[in-house]
Amino acid sequence: MRLFMTKSPGSDMSKLNLSLVFAVVRQSPTQPLKHQFPALHWEHELGLAFTKNRMNYTNKFLVIPESGDYFVYSQVTFRGTTSECGEIRQGNRPNKPDSIIVVITKVTDSYPEPTQLLMGTKSVCEIGSNWFQPIYLGAMFSLQEGDKLMVNVSDISLVDYTKEDKTFFGAFLL
Repeated sequence: MRLFMTKSPGSDMSKLNLSLVFAVVRQSPTQPLKHQFPALHWEHELGLAFTKNRMNYTNKFLVIPESGDYFVYSQVTFRGTTSECGEIRQGNRPNKPDSIIVVITKVTDSYPEPTQLLMGTKSVCEIGSNWFQPIYLGAMFSLQEGDKLMVNVSDISLVDYTKEDKTFFGAFLL
């Protein structure tokens, strides 16, 4: 994975603080938080993955090291096989969903329930027999020191783990 930055007029590139890039390499079921899809486990040291500037990864969570405005992003690529939509809706193929969902969730000590920051959904019902679908999410958020971020997906078994540039997660301080 390559990250390209462009300098905008009046910006000071010395203040750019790239904090984290992750790549998925593990697939294991996790216990979801209340009313949440299962969270993905991330590799944070090998391959293209790294952490910098006090950013920390612990137990499915990216932990924010200092309060500020962060760009938070994730891409999750799914793959699977689907027959006709009617078969899926009738429940004849319980492991073949008609849509895929990715959610970036924030957990903070100051609020009792996890907060959904971003969500992306795609229908896979009309794609064809073998399909690949990436869902990219990214936006700026004001986060506090100690806030924890995770990526939840509707079906972990459909996440494409074959290449680390297909599925990734990260944040950087603006």
